[in-house]
Amino acid sequence: MFIPCEDAKRLIKSSNAQLVDVRTPEEFASSKLPGAINIPLQDIDRVGASMLDQSRPVIVFCRSGQRSHMAMQILLSQSFTDVHNLGSFMAWHQCADL
Repeated sequence: MFIPCEDAKRLIKSSNAQLVDVRTPEEFASSKLPGAINIPLQDIDRVGASMLDQSRPVIVFCRSGQRSHMAMQILLSQSFTDVHNLGSFMAWHQCADL
């Protein structure tokens, strides 16, 4: 299940949620979302817990939603409790900024 872009933007604004792009560094370099950090899927299980604050919500995204779904599952298995899947980075542009 994907979080609607309005809810994702609201969560970032109200709860200082962390926006995590799990695409490759090359994909990240070609099109970045404002405020997003890049932790590629292949690295999320190794560095996710050290790079992210478990006390803040996490919103993951990728190109299609598949990698971000896997990343969400990995973070949940690492004791993160508030993780959301935006799906495709294109979803970000489907709603107005708050």
